[in-house]
This record gives sequence, structure tokens and C-alpha cells, in this order.
Amino acid sequence: MMNLQVHIDQHSGFCFGVVYAIEMAEEILDEQGYLYCLGDIVHNDEEVNRLTAKGLKIINHDELQNLVNEKVLIRAHGEPPSTYELSIKNNLTLIDASCPVVLKLQNRIKNSFDKEETIYIYGKHGHAEVVGLLGQTNNKAVVFQDISELDISSLPKNLTLYSQTTKSTDKFYEINEILKSNGITVNTNDTICRQVSNRDKELRAFAEKFDKIVFVSGTKSSNGKVLYNVCKEKNPNTYFVSNQDQVCPTWFSTNDTVGICGATSTPMWLMEQVKAKLDTF
Repeated sequence: MMNLQVHIDQHSGFCFGVVYAIEMAEEILDEQGYLYCLGDIVHNDEEVNRLTAKGLKIINHDELQNLVNEKVLIRAHGEPPSTYELSIKNNLTLIDASCPVVLKLQNRIKNSFDKEETIYIYGKHGHAEVVGLLGQTNNKAVVFQDISELDISSLPKNLTLYSQTTKSTDKFYEINEILKSNGITVNTNDTICRQVSNRDKELRAFAEKFDKIVFVSGTKSSNGKVLYNVCKEKNPNTYFVSNQDQVCPTWFSTNDTVGICGATSTPMWLMEQVKAKLDTF
């Protein structure tokens, strides 16, 4: 036995938006035995598998077109207006679990669009939340996930800047400063969720406390990639896993202290499974 001292970060795990969506899904699954969900309810395959076993049916937008007279869950990422229009046409009952932070951002972007502002969104191309945000602008806003994608010399002299809620606060303000230093007047809207951005600071402190860090996240999670890199920066001995089967004994030495943490899309039960695996080493 390696006598590892293993601790789970109690600040890690689902953000309130994901908790809300999953609670709504489980309540209806308990009532009627099945529920359609537009896209993965959370970017974590292990949690999706748990809920599909209970009757959750994941569908895409093409499949939604052919669905009538059913209940459909809108996940925390939110949806564009076109989804709500289709639901009326197909007599769908939408169980709207859009995160309140995302809904507020959608409304702000819609207001900017109505004022005919030139909108740029710092976010991941094709991400579900970003698709919903773009929908508020009839897909006319410019999305970029890195400043290098923009030809700064040809940008408008006045623009309105927003961010996907789960992006890095530091990176957002770095982009803001680059734009301003190039003579661009920026109407800056910091729309990053503080429950997510504060976790950045908490994880930096957490990662420094242990010999090794095991970061648990789904591979599809944007937030997971950001927070994993935060940990890796503070503690080079940080390892990324999606489930307990990926944990490797050779990563550890006898009497190591090990911290387990995860993304806002990582369920606590999954981190507990990883801890149980480590406890067998």
C-alpha cells in the first residue's frame, strides 16, 4: 500500500446552473420515466450515462424538428430564439433549465443588438451557450476564441465586447486591453460567471497544497480545460482523468498527498469514485 493521503476539493463540482438542470430532469424522469433533452445535459459523459440509464433521451436540433407533443429539457447553456419558435410550432412543452446567468447575458446581448451595436463575443466556436448568444443577434455577432483570430487593423473603431460565461476572467481583460491599446473604443461587458471565475482562484490555492493533483472532468468541458490548466500551472504534477479507470498508480509515490478536484460540470459522486480508487493503491 502506498498510504496516499487523499482529499477532495469541496468547492469543486456542479455549479448551481447544472444542479438546477439535473434536479429538474430527475424530477420529471421520476414522474414519467423518460424525458427528451436537447444536447448533453452537462459536458460530462459519466453523468450523461447515469441519467440516460434513468430514461433521459439526448436529441440534437435535427431530431427536435420531428418531435411533437413532447416535453423537452433546455439545459443550462440556453438556446437561441429559433428553438422556442419551433417548440410552439410542434406543440412542445419546454422544461427551461437555462442558467439565470446565461439568460441575463442573452438579454443584454439582445438589447445591444436592438441598439445596432457592433457585437464581439469572446467564446468557443460552436459551443452550445455561444450558439444561444449568437441567436440573439440573428447570427450577426462576431465570435472569437483567441485574439489572434481577429485582424485588429480592420476592426471597427467602436465595438461592444461580451464573453461566454465560463471563459477566463484574466484572458477577457487581457483581450480588452489589447483592443483599447490599438485605439478601439470598447464597450466592455464582463459577463463571466463569478461562481466559475472564483473557482479559478480557489483551485490555485488548492493545487499548491498537495504533492499530486487529479483533475476530474469530461473531455467536452470548456470549463474543465481552463481549470485543469490552472491547476497544472500551479502544480506540474497534475493529471487529467474522466473516470476512475484512467487513474494510474505510477503517478504516485508512497505517502504522497493527493488533491482531487474538477470542473463545474463534474459530479461529486465521480470525484468520490476516483478517491475510492486511489485509496486502493
